[in-house]
Amino acid sequence: MNTAAASPVQDGRQLAGLACGLGAGALWGLVFLAPELVREFSPLQLSAGRYLCYGLIAALLLAPRWQALAPRIGVAEWRRLAWLALVGNTLYYVLLSTAVQTGGIAMTSLVIGFLPVAVTIIGSRDQGAVPLARLLPSLLLCAAGAVCIGWQALAGPATTQGLLGLICAIGALASWTTYAVGNARSLARLGPQVSAHDWNLLTGVSTGLQGLLLMPLALAFGSTEHGADAWLRFGAVSAGVAVLASMFGNLLWNRMSRLLPLTLVGQMILFETLFALLYGLAWERRLPGGLEVAALTCVVGSVLACLHAHRRPNAPRATSTSADR
Repeated sequence: MNTAAASPVQDGRQLAGLACGLGAGALWGLVFLAPELVREFSPLQLSAGRYLCYGLIAALLLAPRWQALAPRIGVAEWRRLAWLALVGNTLYYVLLSTAVQTGGIAMTSLVIGFLPVAVTIIGSRDQGAVPLARLLPSLLLCAAGAVCIGWQALAGPATTQGLLGLICAIGALASWTTYAVGNARSLARLGPQVSAHDWNLLTGVSTGLQGLLLMPLALAFGSTEHGADAWLRFGAVSAGVAVLASMFGNLLWNRMSRLLPLTLVGQMILFETLFALLYGLAWERRLPGGLEVAALTCVVGSVLACLHAHRRPNAPRATSTSADR
């Protein structure tokens, strides 16, 4: 393939991947609001309710495709799905919900904002990845933006609940970093035999089974003394987050993971931080402060710098077949 002709194709893939990352971030940012909307329910109940809905919807959508898909999914794939469902969904959301309810959206956004740094550093070791030195401007902007987002929250007086929220947010960071890297590499290994949509549905079924196992524990250790209105609101929030964030958000993320290299995939997580902050401001009915505006600027600058680092310069037209492959 001629390298000069490949550049527009590469640019098109990056633009499509960027659009998918933006959409996934907009939908995933909603998960930061859910714990505030149903604060009277525990993180275990939130996780179990969300993923029971996600699993049920995924199973219904997967049923007509199961006969053709089943031969392509072996024991190793199911083990991988169970692990990814645990670290990227069940455990992650329990930790995230606890962090939001005890430390607030701003502090949680700060810690989760370091996801791109963690994933990009890990991805920089992959074969053919952009060298870490070329990604340094993007990583510095990413770190600066994350610090700006939560600076005011961390600058306040320390409390036991705030410390618990910080620990849970760091745990969520580690959990989702593991998922982002493992999921991208799993999709790459599977190749075209399993589509991003099918992998999303399979992840949903696996997560739904975990939600089913988690529900008795959630009811046993969480308060069940809620009125009918509270349970209806809980059901609506769980179903809404399951459809928007888990179904459509994960679908866009999986599509993006096949369009972009892992080092660039890490940067796309910044959009979740960006939208989480915007939704938090809307929930609190206020305009962003100076540090928050600076954070948004750093987020946009970080993604643009990373895109620039991944651009491949157009090469002169080759005069021999050695440029084809």
